[in-house]
Amino acid sequence: MPKIYRAIALFTLCCIVALSGCQKADDPDNFTITLRLSHVFNVNEELAKSIELVAKRIENKTDGAVRVLTYPGAQIAAYKDGVEMVVRGAHFISVEDPSYIGDYMPEFTALVGPMLYNNYDEYMALVRTPMVQGWVKQLEEKGIKVLSLEYIFGFRNLITDKVIVSPEDLEGVKLRTPGSKLFIETLNAMGASATPLPWGETFSALQQGVVDGLEGSEFTNLGAKVYETGKKNVAFTNHFLGTCGVYISTEVWAIIPPKYQSIIEQEFAYEAQQMIERLKQNHAQVIKDLEAQGVQFNDIDRGAFEARTIRLYDGGLPGVTIEMYEQIQEQLQIIRAEVES
Repeated sequence: MPKIYRAIALFTLCCIVALSGCQKADDPDNFTITLRLSHVFNVNEELAKSIELVAKRIENKTDGAVRVLTYPGAQIAAYKDGVEMVVRGAHFISVEDPSYIGDYMPEFTALVGPMLYNNYDEYMALVRTPMVQGWVKQLEEKGIKVLSLEYIFGFRNLITDKVIVSPEDLEGVKLRTPGSKLFIETLNAMGASATPLPWGETFSALQQGVVDGLEGSEFTNLGAKVYETGKKNVAFTNHFLGTCGVYISTEVWAIIPPKYQSIIEQEFAYEAQQMIERLKQNHAQVIKDLEAQGVQFNDIDRGAFEARTIRLYDGGLPGVTIEMYEQIQEQLQIIRAEVES
């Protein structure tokens, strides 16, 4: 879509969402608001199911005062457009990879940069540190209120029709990626040819040979039936920890009565933890289910890929600095030491 038409469409949607969403904001006892929530996940995926549970519980616990209408599969604004809706003050909740709010504070791009985490718990501990919580507070000055950073949906791996062990194996391989600068530059640095495409175009692109594969988690592979495209080799690159944040406009947040704010925050926080526990419990079975569909898995030369991607923290990504990387690594060392002690 040409930029001018995309901008007009986004502005129109933003106006509709903003105008239709709230009544009697000055009267807490009669307050009502409708928030539209968008994400790119298939309805069969764990994150989509979790968000549905959150929406239902919020409506129930607020006695219908706060309604969250969910739009899975990028039915309305998603990715960068979704975050723009938040910044523009729409009655909208964006559920996206933190790299998209990295456009407003690059620290969040560094937070989900390549080859950082060994497990879910390290990331969860990091986002609760004073360092990251300080970033969250600063982000509010940009108009973005973070409701959660912990909607983890698994490590992202390479899904192709060949065995990938080293960066050299990716030479000439076109991989579908989201439109995030972080994803594009990381896949290119790993040796592939990154091809940004909307999720809705991915399956046809795979079938028509426009791309040779993609990257994503085992949960997405199974839930979206990616294996049906014939791409049945998964390289355990774990190049990203797949995680989404939940964002709302600070202006919209400010008009919601505190008693409802507490319910919204509690429900998003609670379900994030529940989802993580389910992922931990179900991962082994997901692997078995994929293997039953003919999917094969292999390990990689992680050191070789780390050597390729480390430069992204030193000028390879807009606004990201090696100092940010070093701060994150320092915190991770503390977290790992506490686990070992």
